[in-house]
Amino acid sequence: QNWEKKFTEEKLGQAEKTELDTHFENLLSRADCTKNWTEKIYRQTEVVLQPNPGARIEEFLFEKLDRKVPPRPTNGEILGQFMLEAAKEFGPGTPYGSTLIKVGDCQRRLGGAEREFLQTSSISFLTPLRNFLEGDWRTISKERRLLENRRLDLDACKARLKKAKTAETKAAAVPDFQEARPRNYVLSASASALWNEELDKVSHELRVAQTEFDRQAEVTRLLLEGISSTHVNHLRCLCEFVEVQAMYYSQCHKYMQELQRELGRRSPHSLEVNSHPAGSPTDPSAFLPLNSPSPLETDTLQIEEVQPPASGTRKAKVLYDYDAADSSELSLRADELITVYTVPGMDSDWLIGERGNQKGKVPVTYLELLS
Repeated sequence: QNWEKKFTEEKLGQAEKTELDTHFENLLSRADCTKNWTEKIYRQTEVVLQPNPGARIEEFLFEKLDRKVPPRPTNGEILGQFMLEAAKEFGPGTPYGSTLIKVGDCQRRLGGAEREFLQTSSISFLTPLRNFLEGDWRTISKERRLLENRRLDLDACKARLKKAKTAETKAAAVPDFQEARPRNYVLSASASALWNEELDKVSHELRVAQTEFDRQAEVTRLLLEGISSTHVNHLRCLCEFVEVQAMYYSQCHKYMQELQRELGRRSPHSLEVNSHPAGSPTDPSAFLPLNSPSPLETDTLQIEEVQPPASGTRKAKVLYDYDAADSSELSLRADELITVYTVPGMDSDWLIGERGNQKGKVPVTYLELLS
């Protein structure tokens, strides 16, 4: 109630407000800006990492109860499991069943990569942001409230001192000795002495209030200047988040490229060559650039020397854009028509494509062969 009374008096203009210096005001503004945007980025990152609001609430409750969140499979892992179970029903030896196994295994690996991405991002990015909001920012808010109370106390002391000075000046005024009641002089002298005593008391209280205000302002200022360190820390965490995210998408792209190559194979020879599990240390394709030809093909096939056969050339429509990985390949643009043909010893996943004077290898999966 006392605090509310002081605040109300200040709002009504009955008390003078102690203003903070410009540097301090700028620190306060920067701190508020940091808190507001950190909170927004933190909340939206949560949404990006876990779009399901029910799952977010569940994780929040487990955290408040200081219990470990139970492991939850990702959607990709669940889809992969369904596909593998379906393959058993349809028969793993059938074309549909064998394809379900390949796609299901890929979905499980995608889901596993997603789970690892979520866990790492939570530790390296979300946790530091939350620690700031629930730790440093709460400390700053507490000290700011204390500073506001010290300021109100100081302003109240200033108002009392001003009042006491005015009363003391009035009481010390020279009495009218011509007045019929000389006792006024005695009363005036007594009042002046009382106000002098009050003035000394209020002056002492003002000095104490000023000292406490200055001390609290210094504590708060040091905390606010620490926001610069917070920015540096959050910058480091942001860079780590980007690295983790880039690694996750790179893994997903790699898995999908491997799956496309698996589904695009047609000859028993290519199946035999790539019989190692995808991503295993013995699988050389795991260490090759995406869309790159096999080492054997690179060594033996010189595009400039390839001549189209007398017969067997076909027209093909390009389904998707494709950027050539090196000079031996031909870049493609969706919906264009090119001439394609094969040459002996060439990987069945690739054809030779021609567009005018340009020639190069093109992936079969990007084409629709026309009769």
